[in-house]
Amino acid sequence: MNRSSVCFGSGLALALSAFAAAAGPISGDVIRIGFITDMSGVYADGDGPGGAHAIRMAIADAGGAIDGKKIELLVADSRNKADVSSALARDWFDTQQLDLLIGGTNSAASLAMSAVAAEKKKPFITSGAGASAFTNGQCTPYTIQYTYSTRGLARGTGAAVVGHGGDSWFFLTTDYTFGHELERDTSAVVRAAGGQVLGSVRTPLGAADFSSFLLQAQQSGAKVLGLANATADFVNSLKTAVEFGLTRTMTPVGLTTTLLDIHALGLDVTQGMYFTVPWYWNKNPDAEAWSRRYADTIGRMPTYSQAGDYSAATAYLNAVRQTGTDNADTIMAWLKSHPVNDFFVRNGVIRADGRMMNDLTLLQVKTPAESTGPWDLHKVVATIPAETAYGPPSESSCPYLKAQKGSQS
Repeated sequence: MNRSSVCFGSGLALALSAFAAAAGPISGDVIRIGFITDMSGVYADGDGPGGAHAIRMAIADAGGAIDGKKIELLVADSRNKADVSSALARDWFDTQQLDLLIGGTNSAASLAMSAVAAEKKKPFITSGAGASAFTNGQCTPYTIQYTYSTRGLARGTGAAVVGHGGDSWFFLTTDYTFGHELERDTSAVVRAAGGQVLGSVRTPLGAADFSSFLLQAQQSGAKVLGLANATADFVNSLKTAVEFGLTRTMTPVGLTTTLLDIHALGLDVTQGMYFTVPWYWNKNPDAEAWSRRYADTIGRMPTYSQAGDYSAATAYLNAVRQTGTDNADTIMAWLKSHPVNDFFVRNGVIRADGRMMNDLTLLQVKTPAESTGPWDLHKVVATIPAETAYGPPSESSCPYLKAQKGSQS
């Protein structure tokens, strides 16, 4: 952590005592958490009901209450729609006295929720949405991007693939904010490493047929097929690429890949593939122990978004316990001045722009011969420090940061 970060953290710590004095006790005598994510669509396996279960685990591990105040969870389906998500968020803040909103997968939906939370001056944490806009142009004082960002994944996977000879790319990109930013961030990494981007094609979220899009990729002559999509879209597009024989001439690269995707596709299809993650189920003994607890109920290992849901909820509840209030300004000040240490992240500092500074890991899929079990799917290639993955605060275009600096000058 650099000196400016330390100074900022110290300032928050000093401000915290002032906030706490005026914050008051827990409002409504209930700590109410809301969770809005894709519960039934293309992203449901990556977060969805499993993410809700992870948050319930966090609530149970917190004892179900803090200082006698019950912890409640509201869950709703975003349907991957920004208008649905913002309407749900507004209703919960207005009628349910919501204290914390956690947004799952789908960046457009989570950005819409973030805007409502900022208007209501309530904490919003996104665990499954990766758009870099959360800590840049659309950052707010009340938003935390907890798990990963498109920029971080691009700097891991994109650089590794170019370094191994994949110097010409064609992107198959989900046609909304998340896909656009993932393609943009990876393209920048590819070009900076001396590679070329030969083209791209935009695909609808939840597309039923990828054949015409993959034909364009094949005709590009690129060495690498960059799959700027996620979960079911990633699985279905890669299956189609294999069926079409495209993988004989192009190397597919999943830019937002989870071990759940690898498990679904099988090692025969994915062996040798590089992918970058913020967390994996056996990253450390604590992670493995938690993952096995999770799997005892769900029947499979968790994704990094689901682990992030648990960690984010726990960090918030710790803040409430330590401050004795659910006052949003007090909670945000506490979270940004106290590192998170759990099975998900070590010394995870939440930066002024809302970025959780967690290291990423570059993985490579094992061959069938290397695997010793159904979830023994990867080997570690490299650790990517948070500062390398996300860049310094000076690179952020966050207007909140700029306004803050202006008021201090």
